[in-house]
Amino acid sequence: MRAQSSATAPTPVAVDVHRERPGLGTVQAALGVIAFSLTFPATAWGLESFGPWSLVSVRSVLAAVIAGSCLLALRVPLPDRRHWAGLAVVAAGVVFGFPLLTTLALETSTTSHAAVVVGLLPLTTALCSALRMGTRPSRTFWAAALAGAAAVLAFTVQQSGGTLTAADGYLFAALLVCAAGYTEGGRLARVMPGWQVIGWALVLCLPLSAGAAALALSYEPVRLTAHGVAGLLWVAVGSQFLGLVVWYRGMAAIGIPKASQLQLAQPLLTLVWSVLLLGEHLTAAAPLTAAAVLVCIAVTQRSRS
Repeated sequence: MRAQSSATAPTPVAVDVHRERPGLGTVQAALGVIAFSLTFPATAWGLESFGPWSLVSVRSVLAAVIAGSCLLALRVPLPDRRHWAGLAVVAAGVVFGFPLLTTLALETSTTSHAAVVVGLLPLTTALCSALRMGTRPSRTFWAAALAGAAAVLAFTVQQSGGTLTAADGYLFAALLVCAAGYTEGGRLARVMPGWQVIGWALVLCLPLSAGAAALALSYEPVRLTAHGVAGLLWVAVGSQFLGLVVWYRGMAAIGIPKASQLQLAQPLLTLVWSVLLLGEHLTAAAPLTAAAVLVCIAVTQRSRS
C-alpha cells in the first residue's frame, strides 16, 4: 500500500522563487544597472594601463577564475547539455562581444558619448526578447520604451554635433550582441541561479580568453597605474561577474522587458560618473533627458508585460 501511494503521488513542481518576489527582483536589476554604469569609466581607466585586447581578455580571465572558484567550492554540477548552447550565446554576447566592441569604441569616443548610444540597449533587449521568447508587452510598454529610446537617441545626436562617428559602428554592433546575451541569460536564469549562468559562461570562455590574454599581453604594452589597475579590477569583478549575477536574477524575477527598461537610467548614471571620475563636461540637455527617461522607466514598470 505504501509503495502504491508513493508511486502515484504527484511529482513536486519546482517553484521559481525569484518570481515570487518581484520587488526584490527590481532591486537586484537596479543594482546590476548601477554596476554596469561604472563600466565605461572603469574601461577608460583600464585603457591607461592596457591595450584594448589585453584589457578585454584579462578581465575575462580574472572573472572566470572567480566564477570557477565559486562553482568548485560549492560543488555545483555541470549544467544540462541542453543549456550549453544558451550559455555559449551569453558568453559570446556579454563575456567577449560587448566588452570588446565597447572597449574598441572608447579608444576614440568619450564615455559620455558611448553611454548615450548604448542607452538604446533596453529597446534592443526588449525586441530580442520578443523575437526569442515570444513575449508580448503591452502597447503602453512599447510606447514608453520607444519614447525613452527616442530621448536617448536625440541626446546622442545632439552630443555628437549631428553626426555619427566610426566608434558608433562598434557601439551599435555591441547593442546587438549584448541584447542577445541578456535575453538568453534571462531565460536561463529561470531554470538555474543567475550567478551560475554567468559563471558557466565565463568558465566556458576561459580557454579562449586565457590564450587571447597571453597573446595580447605579448604584443600590447602594459604601463601599470593606480587608475589602470582599479579599472581592470572593476570591469572584471564588478561588471563582468557581480553585476551580471544580480542582473540575471532581477530579469528572472520581473521579466526581461521590464528589467531591460531599467537600463534607460544607465547612460545617465554613466554621465555622472564620467564627470566625477574622468572630469568630462556635460551639456545642458542632460537633466532634461534624465527627466524624460525616468518618466519612461516609471511607465514601463507599471505597464503589464
